[in-house]
Amino acid sequence: MSKEKIIIFDTTLRDGEQAAGASMTMEEKIAVAENLDRMKVDVIEAGFAFASKGDFAAIHEIAKRTKYAQVCSLARAKMDDIDAAGEAVKPAKNPRIHTFISTSEIHLKYQFKMTEEEVLEAIKKTVSHAKSYTDNVEWSAMDATRTRREYLYKAVETAIKAGATTVNIPDTVGYAIPEEFGDLIAQIKNNVPNIDKAIISVHCQND
Repeated sequence: MSKEKIIIFDTTLRDGEQAAGASMTMEEKIAVAENLDRMKVDVIEAGFAFASKGDFAAIHEIAKRTKYAQVCSLARAKMDDIDAAGEAVKPAKNPRIHTFISTSEIHLKYQFKMTEEEVLEAIKKTVSHAKSYTDNVEWSAMDATRTRREYLYKAVETAIKAGATTVNIPDTVGYAIPEEFGDLIAQIKNNVPNIDKAIISVHCQND
């Protein structure tokens, strides 16, 4: 693959649907996915399979119909989430599971109530489990821009070692300005020893 290739990951059907008034019916989701596929978008994040029966069904149907795009389901770093995602995307020609967990100190302390070591162990287990469904696994470091740099490098390295083929660096709460975010990506490239084994993805917020 050319180093200059930009891969388009469209999350209209997952993150986009969270916007006020943006809820879609099954038929509308399929129509959006079919149009994205005709546009040759590389990856369609079709939903969050574990979230509801409706989301699971929509992802599964989109996976059956898509001809070009990879079809992806979001999943938390939980085995049940991974299982739902894996089953939902199974009919796709190129299925992807996108699993995530937070890495920032504030989230670990107050939301997840986990230590840094516990999170690293969760990354290993859930990425490895996702690999049992598909070789195409994306891992996200939720709240990456507020994460201690050295720990973020370790978390990314751990995910890649466990089998992640794409690592996503999201600015979950819109914390960084563009120059800061660019520097973060550059530092990840310079400080994660196995970063050459994965594609770097970014998810920037403007809301």
